[in-house]
Amino acid sequence: MEIRISKEQKRPTTLDPNDFPPLSQQFWPYRFVMVQCSDPGISAVPINVPADTVKLRLEKTLISRVPRAAFFNLSELRFLWLTYNSITSIHPSSFVNLKTLRELRLDGNFLTSFPWEGLRDMPRLQTLGLHNNRLSILPAHAALFLLNITYLDLSSNRLTILPAELLDLWFPLPGQQDGPVQRRILGLHDNPWLCDCQISMVMSLSMSVGSPVVLMDQLLICSRALGQSGVLLTQAELSRCMRPSVQPAATRVISPLGSNVILRCDATGYPTPTLTWIKTSAYADCCQDNILANSDQLPRNLESFLQESPRVGVRWSIITLNGLSYKDAGEYRCQARNMAGISEAPIKLKVVGVTRLSRLPKRKSQKTSTKSSSKQRKANQTTTTTNTASTKENQRLQNMIPPSINKTQTSSNVVPKLFPVDKRRKMNSSDVKKKTQTSIKPTPVPPENSATALSSETFV
Repeated sequence: MEIRISKEQKRPTTLDPNDFPPLSQQFWPYRFVMVQCSDPGISAVPINVPADTVKLRLEKTLISRVPRAAFFNLSELRFLWLTYNSITSIHPSSFVNLKTLRELRLDGNFLTSFPWEGLRDMPRLQTLGLHNNRLSILPAHAALFLLNITYLDLSSNRLTILPAELLDLWFPLPGQQDGPVQRRILGLHDNPWLCDCQISMVMSLSMSVGSPVVLMDQLLICSRALGQSGVLLTQAELSRCMRPSVQPAATRVISPLGSNVILRCDATGYPTPTLTWIKTSAYADCCQDNILANSDQLPRNLESFLQESPRVGVRWSIITLNGLSYKDAGEYRCQARNMAGISEAPIKLKVVGVTRLSRLPKRKSQKTSTKSSSKQRKANQTTTTTNTASTKENQRLQNMIPPSINKTQTSSNVVPKLFPVDKRRKMNSSDVKKKTQTSIKPTPVPPENSATALSSETFV
């Protein structure tokens, strides 16, 4: 086994250790340790590498696997080249404790998969080379661990499809990027790409002015497409690919406690996007501390919703919330996804309590008393009118009866013929009697008119 170690002494400088120049110009004040192993007889990762090694190159060996924590003691390692070996598998924890690593190259191996989650152990990694392997699938979750990668070489593999999550990472929408746009260099050539919307979007966006992505080689060939096999991607007719656009029916909804609410959103794009609903946050209300205690469960995907596509390129979806409680309040996101990308729109739902109207019974009582008082006024008016009419009739009776008529004739013959009894007058007979008697007493009646007085009392 041949191990070549080179050490170079350099003069001390006043360079801040945290202020590193570009990778091609990096140097360290005191010593630069590089270890290179290229013996064809090596079949395992060596364990006697000096702990202060900065650059390690294991090339053209028979190493077939990288075990767990293979470089744990190399905490100062910044460059790791494992190129043109026979590596077929890498443990997800192979790169533990490589917190200062800037460059990882695995070109020319036999990798059919890569442990993308292992990139979490290399927070400063910027360069990742996977050229000339056997990768056939690029999973969607890889985008979660490629945030800091500015140089990614995936050329000369067996990749056919790019996940939409990578397009969102490489070509963020306005407002989704925190800070300045990060430029990236991508190697995607020499892969049997299915000429779909994803690869078409990468091509078109990379050629736009001010694009955050630069392709190493733009000669991408369609190897799997209907009627376009072997055609350059730049010549393929893929203009119909359109990223989804989401439009909610309302962005803010306020509904009372216990009511039912329907949230709706519409999406357009080609291919026709699929829709999902996600609850991302709860309202921070002063009176809902117990609700916010469960906010650690957010965001969460909602499963009970309806979606339908009335025609190609259009889809709508609704979600129904019955019997609203304060737990339902918060922000909901309608997310649309197709092969060209992902888009979403927020809807904020606020739940308010129902207050009781304490003055409502008083208003009813006031209306009732008003109605009763109006009825009393009408009754009094009717009584007064009846009393006035009866008084006038009595006076007219006195003028019509001759003085020679006796009492018997007056009571039996004259009164029934001239004054038939009215039913309406019977209802207030007692009041009329009192009023009539009161009005007649002060007037002295002559003896010859006694019959008239008797007849008026009988009538009442």
